[in-house]
Amino acid sequence: MTHDPLAQHHDWTDSGFSTRAIHAGQDPDPRTGAVVPPIHQVSTYKQDGVGGLRDGYEYSRSANPTRDALQEALAAVEGGAAAFAFASGLAAEDTLLRAVLRPGDHVVVPDDAYGGTYRLVARVLGPWGIDHTPVDLSDPDAVLAAIQPGRTKAVWVETPTNPLLGIADIAAIATHARSAGAVLVVDNTFATPYLQQPLALGADAVVHSTTKYVGGHSDVVGGAVVVADGAQLPAGTQGPTGTTALRDAVGFLQNASGAVAGPFDAWLTLRGLKTLAVRMDRHVANAEAVARFLVEHPAVREVLWPGLPEHPGHEVAARQMSGFGGMVAFRTGSADSAVAVCAGTRVFTLAESLGGVESLIEHPGRMTHGSVAGTALEVPDDLVRLSVGIEDVDDLLADLEQALAAAGLGR
Repeated sequence: MTHDPLAQHHDWTDSGFSTRAIHAGQDPDPRTGAVVPPIHQVSTYKQDGVGGLRDGYEYSRSANPTRDALQEALAAVEGGAAAFAFASGLAAEDTLLRAVLRPGDHVVVPDDAYGGTYRLVARVLGPWGIDHTPVDLSDPDAVLAAIQPGRTKAVWVETPTNPLLGIADIAAIATHARSAGAVLVVDNTFATPYLQQPLALGADAVVHSTTKYVGGHSDVVGGAVVVADGAQLPAGTQGPTGTTALRDAVGFLQNASGAVAGPFDAWLTLRGLKTLAVRMDRHVANAEAVARFLVEHPAVREVLWPGLPEHPGHEVAARQMSGFGGMVAFRTGSADSAVAVCAGTRVFTLAESLGGVESLIEHPGRMTHGSVAGTALEVPDDLVRLSVGIEDVDDLLADLEQALAAAGLGR
């Protein structure tokens, strides 16, 4: 029996973003009145006679009330028909791609995709018979040229991209993907559903590493897929249940593959989601201050942040985002100076990942994107990536000032 949490709770569709994030799927417990959904740390459920399931629950890989609450909330904030929570962002990506692709198919990917995504497509799905073409997603015509009619079954978009913060026009690419019968997937991790709504712009599915901004506290790993209402598998592709509904295919594989979010991880992620809006407002404000500081620093070669008017994707970002995000990247002119800056900060922590309340700094070429070295997706070796947190911004600026000076990049 399939459990459908969307059929049970108050409809928050017409409510504001934060109201949905706080209340969707999270009604007070009917027995105790607890206002926070409990952690159902359980693997199996008593049946009232053979096949007599209580509210559809039989085994927690298939359904768990805490995970269901998170999934309903994620669907609500993304404006989707259904959401599916996974053990990691890559588990979410893997499940979605296997739902959509078959051996011999082709997928278009960003030419500066997240290294883990590229590794999954090239080194895991590649030997399975999946071809891919990296393309500059900021150019919709280039995306159209990369689509192979009849073979391209998915167009994978990151916007902003990781780590070069490129911007893709979701609506324009959606038109090209739809005309080819391909599924359009948008990795919305950097923007978050608070700043960008890809499903409303024509995407068929959204993926998240909920480890990042959705969780927001660097204390839980997770991922999610959110599917648009009415989204279908690519033309000519049948799902494992015999239907062509993308929602059904992803739901079947979530259960069949089993890389689900555990109850405690789901509960932590749900807690983080409640404060996403207020955190993102601070992330964006701090990122703007950091970006403008770096622009004015004479030793910084280039600053990448979509909120800067000189950013090539600024106009598109301003049109499809309500804020420009908390990620900033900059170039120092040499690999040695970039590594030195990363080693010299005191408030910014040298670490991979992003989206937590604390500010992080990293060298993508040797850290998060080491897996794309030597490929078309290799990132500049003088690039530094910042995940700007919600600390006092003056402390962040002073930290960058001293780290740049210590690296020999003083004013």
